[in-house]
Amino acid sequence: MKKWQLLLAIPLAFMLSFGTILSLGMKKLSTPQLSSNQNVVTAQTASQIQAVQQRLKELGYYDGPITGNYGPLTRAAVIKFQSDYGLNAEGYLGPQTLAMLGLSDNYSSQNNSDLYLLAKCVYAEARGESYVGQVAVAAVILNRVEHPSFPNTIAGVVYQPWAFTAVYDGQINLEPDQTAYSAAQDALNGWDPTYGCIYYYNPETATSQWIFSREVVTTIGKHVFAK
Repeated sequence: MKKWQLLLAIPLAFMLSFGTILSLGMKKLSTPQLSSNQNVVTAQTASQIQAVQQRLKELGYYDGPITGNYGPLTRAAVIKFQSDYGLNAEGYLGPQTLAMLGLSDNYSSQNNSDLYLLAKCVYAEARGESYVGQVAVAAVILNRVEHPSFPNTIAGVVYQPWAFTAVYDGQINLEPDQTAYSAAQDALNGWDPTYGCIYYYNPETATSQWIFSREVVTTIGKHVFAK
């Protein structure tokens, strides 16, 4: 290469290198930077947000309108719910939060139905019990819905803070079997083997002394049912 060609090549190479660096820098600046939390937001459509707002309203966390808009009031309600249920309280609607709310990622009609949620709780709390024992657990949940001291929806009762162990240990997320569905349906149809009880417990594992003060009505399997 001649000297004059070398002198021209050096600044040209520098300009090309600088242009490449500048281009990469601009590309980096123009690329949205999503945090790991933002990446797990799964409730995105208006109908999905409405389902979340409705469930939070049933649980007493949200008192705003059902708009389908994820605004400050909804986010504050989500954070409070997450905090109460031991989740990462950052306001993002990830799979764990949706599951604790009794909502699935696809928001299928089955997953949002009272029968499905009731069957899930029966399966989580009493799948080792007899069929009558499973109906009895479902009946207690329904009796609470009708009782003035408890929330007035099945979701509100099931997800009331500290009401059911299965909600906190994650077993509520197990898929119910046909027996649990049948037991839940029988309870919805009016069968109540507990005769109006609003509490049940296993005396071998219960740790609250308060529960032992309740009036015992009947014992079915390992569960004592009380008013």
